[in-house]
Amino acid sequence: MPRNYRIYINDNTLFISDFLPEQKEKIQQLEFQDFNLETFYKKLKNGSRKSYIFLTKNPQETFKKLKKDCTIIKAAGGLVESANGNFLFIFRNKKWDLPKGKLEEGEKMKEAAVREVEEECGIRVFKREEKLCKTYHVYPIGAKMVIKKTNWYKMKVKGEPKLVPQKEEGIDEAVWLDKNHISPVVKNTFPSIMDVLKAGGIL
Repeated sequence: MPRNYRIYINDNTLFISDFLPEQKEKIQQLEFQDFNLETFYKKLKNGSRKSYIFLTKNPQETFKKLKKDCTIIKAAGGLVESANGNFLFIFRNKKWDLPKGKLEEGEKMKEAAVREVEEECGIRVFKREEKLCKTYHVYPIGAKMVIKKTNWYKMKVKGEPKLVPQKEEGIDEAVWLDKNHISPVVKNTFPSIMDVLKAGGIL
């Protein structure tokens, strides 16, 4: 089965897929020939929430071509569950988020995920479980376009430890929430975080 991709560009979504995804919003089809990611990024209006797609028989090949002119940044994060069945969320840059961060030199994705969760929330991860999903983001750094790939893992902690938000990472608060009480998060988070919550069976 071919891999299909969903790439977030601010609040816009770019699909690379061999079929049209089912969704309420209209999806605009793009041609890959002569496509330039930087030009495309600059044309997107601030605050727009549109969906675009490259319909292709070989999504992996198209994604590889798209990545060729970009800097790739790897990151990892976690969806953490306490022994009481609550989930860990952080509030950063005026939005609800999940703890995550970039890999350090020579670090594996799963190691980085645990380290970032522990550093950002001041807790010990008891068990790292399966990988839930990957998310992709596009943004510019200087003159270069970046594709950031984040691997998300399910994690468990013993008990329900007190959370210590890492202020120097811009985290204002870290909280445990029951999955029936995450509507504030759903109202004010990123589309990629919604993907992680779906993959983790919370939504």
